Amino acid sequence: MARIETVERLREIIVDYGPRGAAKIRDHICEQGRAFIERSPFLVLGTIGVDGMELSSKGDQPGFVEQVDSRTLLIPERAGNHLCIGLQNILRDPRVGLMIVRPATDEVLRISGRATLDDDADLCEKMSAGGKPAVLIIRVAVERAAFHCVRSARRARLWEPEAWDAPTRISFGKIYADALAQPGLRETFDRFTEESDSKLY
Repeated sequence: MARIETVERLREIIVDYGPRGAAKIRDHICEQGRAFIERSPFLVLGTIGVDGMELSSKGDQPGFVEQVDSRTLLIPERAGNHLCIGLQNILRDPRVGLMIVRPATDEVLRISGRATLDDDADLCEKMSAGGKPAVLIIRVAVERAAFHCVRSARRARLWEPEAWDAPTRISFGKIYADALAQPGLRETFDRFTEESDSKLY
């Protein structure tokens, strides 16, 4: 196995374009980035915890992320699985990463910074959706922002419906039935999951 163990060896394989290549990375969200966020319905939030990295998806109507300014984002927390893994991670280590996505757009916006959790009733009410206020607000202080190039999405043909396979149906009932060694739980839990998933808010 030819393991890469030094930056020097890595840079023999992947060329470093120096300041020119890094010029797209800003300490704030640029004008195009702000317009992109206004039209984005989905993001992935990366956090760091005692058990390693975690990724959490967040989604709502386009523009669900509020931009206070070019260095501050507010992300509403909606009803979810109640595990709070990413949220607990933020309390332990505020460093976060965001990958913000727009359907049918190959570029993604990558942001890193530090997050805090806000429990402000007025702000949660302001960021309501589906007639329900946000559970809490994730406030992100932006430290780095950059658009990622289009190649990975185009190689994956991510936004080409003719390239898509049939949707995958995940049975959470099977997952819990296997984990708890209770085979009879599968049908009951799948029915409960379908009912709860239909209640988006």
